[in-house]
Amino acid sequence: MRKKSGVRQSEVMSVLHGNPKPMTAYEILDRMKLDEHDLAAPTVYRALSALTDQGRAHKLESIKAFVPCRCNHKAAIPVLAICGECRTVEEHDGSGLLPKLSAISALSSFRATRHIVEIYGICQSCVH
Repeated sequence: MRKKSGVRQSEVMSVLHGNPKPMTAYEILDRMKLDEHDLAAPTVYRALSALTDQGRAHKLESIKAFVPCRCNHKAAIPVLAICGECRTVEEHDGSGLLPKLSAISALSSFRATRHIVEIYGICQSCVH
């Protein structure tokens, strides 16, 4: 029996919240297959797409992985600091960036539909 999309989304969010590091769609799938062996990748991708559209999860384009949203971004920009060494992700509120990014976009007549800023580097714990 097929599960409803809301149930799948909750399952995916549970997996994301249960892992301190970003996860690829296939890592999420592997974790979910422990309970449901015949689960297929498109099911996870559909849930992740809906979750990112809803702002409940973030796709980290630079590392092709996902994290749960940990802030309220109704009128803000998530700023995600990604450590290249340990793969931790810190989420920050980039509200002050919104007017500046909007002005930059307007220069080229570009209308943004979603704002996410990724900063890739090394966290304090990994600095040698």
